[in-house]
Amino acid sequence: MIKKAAVVLFALGIVGHVSAQGNDSLARFAGGIGVIPVSTVSGPVNPDGSFPNAKLNIVRGVFPGAGPWRIADLRAEIDTTGHIKVRGRGLLLASSNSIGQNANQSVFATLICETAAPFVEHNTAFKVPLEPNGDFRIDDTLNPVPSGCPSPVLLIRNGGGVWFAAGIPKLGDN
Repeated sequence: MIKKAAVVLFALGIVGHVSAQGNDSLARFAGGIGVIPVSTVSGPVNPDGSFPNAKLNIVRGVFPGAGPWRIADLRAEIDTTGHIKVRGRGLLLASSNSIGQNANQSVFATLICETAAPFVEHNTAFKVPLEPNGDFRIDDTLNPVPSGCPSPVLLIRNGGGVWFAAGIPKLGDN
């Protein structure tokens, strides 16, 4: 009887610990969107095929990278201490003569929690190089550590600060 009680208490302790860890999540992302640098164009076409009025795809104050870029998959978890783990797959150029290549880029992650300016950029400290197939992993701490994040946007950026990919927020328990 005592053994059974000890096993039950031990199991409850593990379940309680796992539940507490689950509650420490600040934001999660499942899936990614590659950058398309220009969101809209207008006016007559220039002789070189460009447009005189192009609107850049700026996300919460962050400019887009040259591209477009595509990402096959992105998973990220951020806890309330600012610890972030990101796994990206297939972050590669989606146009030009360098299509399907990583352009020798290194990336870092930025979390932005505000829906309107001024935006606070919570960045990882280190850049990680893209593998030849565009895969990367980030395991770092955001600086500054966010105190809350009511509207999370996760951007994957290069050393120049432009964004190449964005995470899709994972809402609820799905």
